[in-house]
Amino acid sequence: MASYPQADLPEPSQPLTYFVDGMDCASCVAKVERMVDTLPGTEGVKTSFTKQTLTLHLDEHQTSRATLEKNLKALGYTPSLLRSSPPAVASTSETDDHTRHDHAEHEHAGHTHEVAPAGTPWYRTGQGRLVVTSGILLLAAWLFGFIEPRFATAGYIAATLLGVWPLAKKAVASARLGDPFSINMLVSLAAIGAVAIGEAPEGAVVVFFFAIGELLEGVAAGRARAGIQALAALAPKTALLVEGTGTREVPADQLQVGQTVQVNPGARVPADGTILRGTSSLDDSPITGESVPVTKSAGDMVFAGSINTDGTLAIQVEKAANDNTIARIIHMVEEAESNKAPTARFIDRFSRWYTPGVVLVSALVVLIPPLAFGGTWHEWLYKGISLLLIGCPCALVLSVPASITSAISAGTRRGLLIKGGGALETIGSVKTIAFDKTGTLTAGKPKVTDVLGQGLDRTEVLRLAAAVESGSSHPLAKAITQAAQESKITVPPAADAQALPGKGATATVEGRALSVTSPRHADTLAPLSAALSGAITSFEEQGRTAVVLLDGQAPLGVIAIRDEPRPDARAALVQLHGLGVKTVMLTGDNARTGQAIARDLGLDVQAELLPEDKLRLIAELKTQGGVAMVGDGINDAPALAQSDVGIAMGGGTDVALETADAALLQERVTGVADLVALSRATMGNIKVNIAFALGLKAIFLVTTLLGYTNLWMAILADTGATALVTANALRLLRWKSQAATKTPPITPAPRTA
Repeated sequence: MASYPQADLPEPSQPLTYFVDGMDCASCVAKVERMVDTLPGTEGVKTSFTKQTLTLHLDEHQTSRATLEKNLKALGYTPSLLRSSPPAVASTSETDDHTRHDHAEHEHAGHTHEVAPAGTPWYRTGQGRLVVTSGILLLAAWLFGFIEPRFATAGYIAATLLGVWPLAKKAVASARLGDPFSINMLVSLAAIGAVAIGEAPEGAVVVFFFAIGELLEGVAAGRARAGIQALAALAPKTALLVEGTGTREVPADQLQVGQTVQVNPGARVPADGTILRGTSSLDDSPITGESVPVTKSAGDMVFAGSINTDGTLAIQVEKAANDNTIARIIHMVEEAESNKAPTARFIDRFSRWYTPGVVLVSALVVLIPPLAFGGTWHEWLYKGISLLLIGCPCALVLSVPASITSAISAGTRRGLLIKGGGALETIGSVKTIAFDKTGTLTAGKPKVTDVLGQGLDRTEVLRLAAAVESGSSHPLAKAITQAAQESKITVPPAADAQALPGKGATATVEGRALSVTSPRHADTLAPLSAALSGAITSFEEQGRTAVVLLDGQAPLGVIAIRDEPRPDARAALVQLHGLGVKTVMLTGDNARTGQAIARDLGLDVQAELLPEDKLRLIAELKTQGGVAMVGDGINDAPALAQSDVGIAMGGGTDVALETADAALLQERVTGVADLVALSRATMGNIKVNIAFALGLKAIFLVTTLLGYTNLWMAILADTGATALVTANALRLLRWKSQAATKTPPITPAPRTA
């Protein structure tokens, strides 16, 4: 078995993180979670079958670590304590351990879903060997039936016992740990009961088919996880660190923020950062799903794992390895697994009552006809055993998590990050989607178009405004500072800089208390002149944003800025309207500018909003149905949290990304329509899965009671339903986004002289 580094004992305040070998499917995770829930002193439990990890806070005064590990082993899993670390760190280092180590084939306590090294044939895995051995015994017993029936019976019994032994051990362990009505218990009872009533051949077939079903489930779960696990291998293991006039090769995970690395043509970018020198086309498809390489140059952001296609780049490291884009994607997917969809939670609750109900019905079928109506015991015992197999909830338990996992994996490969099954389920049912304007519907790269001075020339207005905005990351502030740079204006230093959310910014420049604010805020301080108000109105009617430079309360000038809509914004809104979703733009910009942009795009608008106004409007919209909010800035974070589903543009602030339930790495507005379409495809898939799971059971229930179903057909009903559900869920891995709708191009507002 692969070895993992044992950690020093974490402090009580730190969580324990275990690699749980074999916990690699949805039903395994559910089994582990139920066991941990029964232990006193456990809290903050998080499981990930993508990485096979269990993270929890454990009060060892109530439950010792040894007890937890013993219980995991009793269920058929092998726990290894990993080094305690923050979630983001765990997202990379642990996964690296997982993907680097050469996992041997495990047969710990007969568990059936071990992870084998990539490319390992199914027949060389532990579960594969169990299937092959059971199959050989079954075939040998069948052949001996033509030669010596006594040997045939012994062969069938041996095949049954071989297959049922690991299941029985786990059934006993589950019962001891608070889950007496497990799937393993149902199959064990049925197989042993078949041998007891002289139906050893059918008992052997039962465990053989069940083993095949478990093998298929493990293979399918591996396929669903493969895309996420492959992400961890995208970032290169080494980087060329620039030192003086040369470079030195260093481990990529040791790069520090602020260092400079060189990326040669054909190499992968080792860290998130900003290009200092060079121009090249970068293939971001491994990270964002964007199929066309993007040309980037000095000042542009790059992602770890992107492929540099032609030029040589010098890149300044902006994120450590444990906080780069890949690590954050993996962490988000892990969080997504622990955040179950409402349907999944309902199925979990239902299955806890369903399985005991199956046992009760089977017992009644065995007892009532012989005792009350003189039926033959053998006949009704046989039917009761068949019902135990038909009632196995494998397919039902898998119906939701298999689809959710496949959908999240498919979305991630296409640049759609979804943080949980709950968010994925909700996105498709929203009635309204609210959009922020700057950086969301627009490109977020506005340009200064006009500068008017009030007693000052254009250069002086731009010089002072750039000083006030020099420390701000707001897109409008960047437009002003960039315009000053392009005009080769020397910007003086500023002191006491302060942001006024929704209003502007203030700073002390050359001893003067200057501010750059919205016209509305400026007008509240002192009425603006008719000439200045007229110029502002003219700019806003052309779709430009106007800001006023103030010295105290006295206006010094006006700067007009235009931020063009994203090229795909109209197409995205057309797609959403086609899906029956209403759209509205919520912006802090002035009403005339907001209306000009909204008119170009064809959606409703609410303008001149402060952050608290957005919260109020989101609450009002929620009374009319589900609401999603799409934004990218700090001001959007409260609205993202307030909405039913928050969606962040991938280039947005860390606050927005952390607050949101989903993120668009491609920074395309059409990604919002793709999220809705993916959600609806997933929920349709889940409904079909549940119909498969329950429909087949209903059919075989009737045929069993009528005497048309034998044991091997009963287990085939369960295995068949599991195979159908799994295959249907895996179809989501091939899901593709909608083709962009062709719409007329957006005509920019004319530029004034």
